[in-house]
Amino acid sequence: MKFTNIPFHYIWRNLLTRKLTTLLTAGGMALVVFVFAAVLMLEAGLRETLISTGQPDNVVVIRKSAQTEVQSGVQRREAAIVESEPNIAVDAQGDKLISKETVVLISQPKKSTGRKSNIVVRGTGAKGLALRPQVVLTEGRLFRPGSSEVIVGRSIRDGFHGAAIGDSLRFAQRDWTVVGVFDAGKTGFSSEVWGDSEQMLQAFRRTAYSAVVFKLYDPSSFEAMKTRLEADPRLTLELKTETRFYADQSEALATFIKILGTVLSIIFSIGAIIGAMITMYAAVANRVGEIGALRALGFQRRAIMAAFLLESLLLSLTGGVVGLLAASTMQWFQLSTTNWQTFSELAFSFSLTSGITVRVLLFSLAMGFIGGFLPAARAARMNIVDALREG
Repeated sequence: MKFTNIPFHYIWRNLLTRKLTTLLTAGGMALVVFVFAAVLMLEAGLRETLISTGQPDNVVVIRKSAQTEVQSGVQRREAAIVESEPNIAVDAQGDKLISKETVVLISQPKKSTGRKSNIVVRGTGAKGLALRPQVVLTEGRLFRPGSSEVIVGRSIRDGFHGAAIGDSLRFAQRDWTVVGVFDAGKTGFSSEVWGDSEQMLQAFRRTAYSAVVFKLYDPSSFEAMKTRLEADPRLTLELKTETRFYADQSEALATFIKILGTVLSIIFSIGAIIGAMITMYAAVANRVGEIGALRALGFQRRAIMAAFLLESLLLSLTGGVVGLLAASTMQWFQLSTTNWQTFSELAFSFSLTSGITVRVLLFSLAMGFIGGFLPAARAARMNIVDALREG
């Protein structure tokens, strides 16, 4: 069947003539598409925040069976063995790019509610910032080693009391002076407080680090080094690339959001499909005479079916575009939630990708196809004489 055999002018004229019906049907589909797109953007934003937190050539060393740095413990002798590895990169001064870190949770009141929420405190070494180029100090200065000074992520400064430069955060029976604010972009580090690792060990009465992080000199040798160190009888450690480490932490929450959102989208889409089907059945019933006239003019059954199906697809595509545009505005907002792995505050944003755009538009077209197929088939099956008589 050639496209020239389909009455396109008839399709457009009917959509424009029945403005209210067109707007209501497209609006219902736009609402469903908005929910579907928002869920996908929420999941993508969460994954992007955690995965982009890591660097592909950084390695995180934690205790075996520990899922997070908070649960982990790396003894000093174990950290020294890891530090002796020849595959650790060095900086321009010849110093190894390695950081022995202490990670703990503290509870602080939020500005928005006044209720306390957990945030991550990271005690890091002198090379902590050098290992994370995405972390940029934007205000104030870096904390001094050996002091009770801290720097805070932008999300912490904006969301919690007592986190501005010059303020004091009270935890571990000490007052910690905020001397700087850093921006880590759309990464989990923006929701952390950083200080000197040795001071954190003393304040929290710890004898072991939480993790050791270092940059690889040769990333291709990671698997060999991982096998060797994890088999070392002196160590009870596990090695992961930093990107893999943070991707694992995003899995549980992202999967929950995806499943919940998919269920809601399916429920809403059923309603939208039924609405589109009712609209198209009504359109067929109101245009019986017109269908008979089209058939009398020589348009075949499949052309009539294609016309009504295209009309339904145009309605759904219009709703899909409107819903997607509405969902795209969610990128301007920032949300905070609890990371299920660490039980700490995590700030993230909605993220719209090209993949999500394609999936959303295909989803809207699928609703239009399902909702319009049966009415279109009914229109195609009409007898010419009967249709002209009824019309």
